[in-house]
Amino acid sequence: MTEHNEGTPESTKRKIFVLSGAALAVLLVGAAVGMLITLSVVRQASTPTAESVDVGFAQDMQVHHLQAVTMANWARDHTTDLSVKSLAFDIEQTQLGQIGAMSGWLDIWGQPEQSPEPGYMAWMAAGSHGHTTEASGGVRAMPGMATSQEIAKLRTLTGRELDVYFLQLMLRHHAGGLDMARYASENAATSQVRNLSEKILKGQANEIKVLESMLAERGAKPL
Repeated sequence: MTEHNEGTPESTKRKIFVLSGAALAVLLVGAAVGMLITLSVVRQASTPTAESVDVGFAQDMQVHHLQAVTMANWARDHTTDLSVKSLAFDIEQTQLGQIGAMSGWLDIWGQPEQSPEPGYMAWMAAGSHGHTTEASGGVRAMPGMATSQEIAKLRTLTGRELDVYFLQLMLRHHAGGLDMARYASENAATSQVRNLSEKILKGQANEIKVLESMLAERGAKPL
């Protein structure tokens, strides 16, 4: 014969425990479903496409920055001028950090590090950046980029010649990247790309003044 203990203190405690557990489970399931729905909506609304300004800027500016890092790394390791070494180190560290940010965004967005298309800057409106060559499919070389011959020459120089040539190449490189940064700051859909492009605009504009001043101190002019 089954013992009937309904209404006892132990029975009441078990009921409270079961009901509390059920309520907690419902809340957890509800929260999880809500989070998944929210993430899905946010992702659909904010993930840039392959043709977007955000993705194009992140892909092309990475390439632009990588060359600056290459030149800065060489100058830092081979100059004997402490002011050039310090500037090269700052440029290298700043742009490496920005490359890391852009690489992370592309990974989150499910986009490749580099565009599969052959040209650069196709994500900018035709003619708006002042480089209309092959505008619909982009340009073959981004403004400010050094040629392979110029990079090779930099690596042959020493002393003042190395310092001056590095400053000249970097000045041209910095100036060449401003159009892309300005366009992204005005047209990107995501706040992170707009914020970074604005930082690049301000940072490189300040460094351009420093580069011009350092060239003048060495009796040299921009390329």
